Amino acid sequence: MGFENLLVEDRGALRVITVNRPQALNALSRKVVDELGRAFEEADANPALRALALTGAGEKAFVAGADITEFSSLTPEEARAYSAKGHAVLDRLTTLRMPVVAAVNGFALGGGLELALACDFIWASDSAKLGLVETNLGIIPGFGGVARLSRRVGKALAAEMICSAAQLKADEALRVGLVNRVLPQAELLGEVGKLADTMAGKGPLALAAVKRLLREGEGADLRTANAMEQAAFGLVFSTADAREGVAAFTEKRKASFQGR
Repeated sequence: MGFENLLVEDRGALRVITVNRPQALNALSRKVVDELGRAFEEADANPALRALALTGAGEKAFVAGADITEFSSLTPEEARAYSAKGHAVLDRLTTLRMPVVAAVNGFALGGGLELALACDFIWASDSAKLGLVETNLGIIPGFGGVARLSRRVGKALAAEMICSAAQLKADEALRVGLVNRVLPQAELLGEVGKLADTMAGKGPLALAAVKRLLREGEGADLRTANAMEQAAFGLVFSTADAREGVAAFTEKRKASFQGR
């Protein structure tokens, strides 16, 4: 089954998912959220894929926020259910076995920044603007933005950004650690593709283990996080990929990882 609001393209081991509603600045309607959930499941189930990139159609926006036209009719109960749905979809994104990069090519506001924050890291174009701007509407972030932004940039800066509905330009977002790299608009996806090629040459089970440790160890004390790492270190040594990687190194050849 295809998608009405997403474009899906495989570039070798990289899958690029593009939110394709440029006339609405790629706003997250309920239909888009549903389709993203399905797209994430399909990507995770494809063993040929080693990396995922999310971006937006056109040159103006990654995702400019939620589709506000859908908000006027929401009851409090429906709003809570909508928030729960968004949380479930973005939580699933965080648990994908492969590295996920947000290629932010323009506005990433409200739900758009929440989508980007659920990725493993963010690369932005030099024209990008990022912010959680929901307080402009008298509401708050509903897809995990408060917790994820505070963990990315710190509680004090997150409070300032959310309470003032600030929109950070790309260079400022880089300075505060919200994004990892800033690139010219025309080079963004090409550079993401190069990164994906690099990651595709690494052991996929090792990458999945690293993602799990980063995610599950985030709130743990150092002793617990280190114990988790020891257990994962032992576990990866039970894989054929680990044996292949060690053999390739000693034999001075490129490893051929199979994800098993």
